[in-house]
Amino acid sequence: MRSIGEMARDSGLGVSALRFYDRAGVLVPAWVDPVSGYRWYEPGQLEEARLLACLRRAGMPLADIRLVLAGWSGPDTDLVRKLLGAHLRRLEQGLSDARGEFSALRVLLDHRENAMTSVRIAAVRLSVAAPELAAVLDTVRFAASTDPELPMLGGVLFDIEGESLHAVATDRYRMAIARADVAGHGGDRVQVIVPTPLADAMRALLDGEGPARLLLDGDRVTLEAGDRQAAGRCPDHDFPDYRRLLPQPGGRRAVVEVAAFREALETGPVRSAEAGAPDLSVLRVEDDGTVTLCADADADADADADDDPDRVAVNREFLLAALAAGARDRLVLEFGAPTAPIAIRRPDDESAFSLLMPVRLEN
Repeated sequence: MRSIGEMARDSGLGVSALRFYDRAGVLVPAWVDPVSGYRWYEPGQLEEARLLACLRRAGMPLADIRLVLAGWSGPDTDLVRKLLGAHLRRLEQGLSDARGEFSALRVLLDHRENAMTSVRIAAVRLSVAAPELAAVLDTVRFAASTDPELPMLGGVLFDIEGESLHAVATDRYRMAIARADVAGHGGDRVQVIVPTPLADAMRALLDGEGPARLLLDGDRVTLEAGDRQAAGRCPDHDFPDYRRLLPQPGGRRAVVEVAAFREALETGPVRSAEAGAPDLSVLRVEDDGTVTLCADADADADADADDDPDRVAVNREFLLAALAAGARDRLVLEFGAPTAPIAIRRPDDESAFSLLMPVRLEN
């Protein structure tokens, strides 16, 4: 007999998915311990689980998956072939429809005027305290994207308005924001994307206490610190409107001691990941406002554990990076709905924070 953890590891289905398909009557374990509720599977069910994982990745409806599994081992595979063919045709039609919708969206984008003031219109010169800009870059750098297909996210956005500079970085799954005071710019809002290598070169110059000078001229950005400078060209892309992604007020807040919380994450249980997927830490917000790490799903006998609204799963690596970037002994974790981003804030400076997208545990 295979435990549910072994079945998850060998089949490519997560433990939560196996529980879901048991409750749905699609892949029912051979035996369930009447005392602990723990699930056990026969060796022959591994092939069914792998087939189920394949159909799941292909997006086949649950009703059809049931029929495919029922007919897979039978002598007549005609029904299985018809179901697979019908689903393939649905996928092809869906792709065709999606292409049509995206073509319409591109037309709308081509006609949409960008009301944002461009840094290519006029030169902007301003000064900022070197330690303050260094702290800002340290806060957001970890969240910059490395995806070559999304060059507009492969850097740090400098969003300058009035006497404030907001630095923003995101890779879609996390976002970090920090603010610095600037002098010398009192005009309209200006944005520029600083490519990651240039942002790193700028950070290397900010090791002193004096002011640094930031110059934006056309598509070129320059940082001067003392007699040294780092300069380069910025990509001709628009950064997404990050202000639309900011968390709404409210929700639950919990203060964590970073050192202890980090140790708990590094040594504690993780959700068993599917092949190629990141390890997940499952957090629970207790009634007293503390955050605890949930037990490993492989050892959790509660069949309804994944339905608990107080549980939130996050990419453990991303959470550890956010804690390090927070650069405080204590940080505030802000939770909304289970599907809403988690905010990690500094108690003394809530203008510097990061957001992590949660990972759904169901199915």
